[in-house]
Amino acid sequence: MKKTTEEAFNSKNIRLTTMRILIYEYMETLTAALSLAEIEKHFHKADKVTIYRTLQTFLEKGLAHKIPDENEAKYRLSAESCAEEDHNDTHLHFYCKKCRQTTCREEIALPKSLTESLQIDEIQILAKGICEKCLKSQ
Repeated sequence: MKKTTEEAFNSKNIRLTTMRILIYEYMETLTAALSLAEIEKHFHKADKVTIYRTLQTFLEKGLAHKIPDENEAKYRLSAESCAEEDHNDTHLHFYCKKCRQTTCREEIALPKSLTESLQIDEIQILAKGICEKCLKSQ
């Protein structure tokens, strides 16, 4: 069952603020990761520093993860199983060279045995190519 915004914040020990709620609920609707500039564009009347700090809080608490992409980082909400001290971002990120969207491919992950036998602090797996949607439209 999907958590409410309040439950998600409480589970990560994040204080509820209007801007945090708005950014979280916006990111919940996304199918692809967005850059800071893209998120700022959506909240064009909001203070850019507040948006940046909100994303940093989400990263620190395990609510979101950062994906290295071309020349900038992109942000996406994390799986519910991620925690502040145990971030389970061990899946593939896919960058489509045609539509320029970055998506999480959670079905392509490191084997659980590898992540259990090693202390992995950070993984960045980025594949580049053409996504299914763009391939169909060719």
